[in-house]
Amino acid sequence: MTHSGAFLYDAPGPRAKRRIMLGSVVSALVLLGLLALALVQFGSRGQLDAVRWRPFLEWPIWEYLLVGLRGTAQAAAIVAVLSGAFGVLLAIGRLSPTRPVRWLATGYIEVARTLPVLLLIYLMLFGLPAYGINLPVLWKLVVPLTIANSAVVAEIVRAGVLSLPRGQTEAALSLGIGRAQTMRFVVLPQALRHVTPSLVTQLVSLIKDTSLGYVVAFTELLYRAQVLSAYNRLLIQTFLVVSLVYLVFNGALSYVAARLRTRLKRTVAPPDADAEQAADRELELPRG
Repeated sequence: MTHSGAFLYDAPGPRAKRRIMLGSVVSALVLLGLLALALVQFGSRGQLDAVRWRPFLEWPIWEYLLVGLRGTAQAAAIVAVLSGAFGVLLAIGRLSPTRPVRWLATGYIEVARTLPVLLLIYLMLFGLPAYGINLPVLWKLVVPLTIANSAVVAEIVRAGVLSLPRGQTEAALSLGIGRAQTMRFVVLPQALRHVTPSLVTQLVSLIKDTSLGYVVAFTELLYRAQVLSAYNRLLIQTFLVVSLVYLVFNGALSYVAARLRTRLKRTVAPPDADAEQAADRELELPRG
């Protein structure tokens, strides 16, 4: 493992890095061209007139949207806590030496990763009430998102566990520490530290998924934008402003994930770094 993300993907070589850079530049130019074309079209149809944007300089509009942002943050926080705890248990279950436990955990993860989140939401909205189970609006969104995200978190945590050297587990077991205690006190803390950037990135995806709350009429940011656009008849302006809010909110989390990943690269040395440094020092010693 040459860096903290090596357990999730192979580090690109020089040629692959050049291709990635070229693709990024081309994609950026295409996006800028599309943005310029969209601005020209909006301007020709009067969508950029100041009178259409002036309402968004008033506090009542932002107060209304911020209530939706609070709902988005609330749902995302609940799902993050539940899917984090459940995901760790699923990862441990999939790594369990007991076959029934491993099979159950694996089956749940594979099924949960396959089913669309929207289908699970419709099940909560129309399926369960037919059997007398009618959850509050918030939980009609939280439960499907937890089902889906816990499977993703489980795979991230499992990848982090598998990335650790097996010698640490074997050393703990040789000292008489039980397998469960080894996983709890030795393996999991290190694995979670390694996958923290990936978990923060998954949180960004989770915040975007909360926009499905409009299906169950949960008061989140996108639902508030729909109601507001129907009221002020400024559809394009309202959704562009909401897109900017999502961009700032998720951009801040993406920045945190990037900083954490950079920090891990600096603090986590490769497994054979000590051996390489020792070999370099030996070469520098004078030979008699």
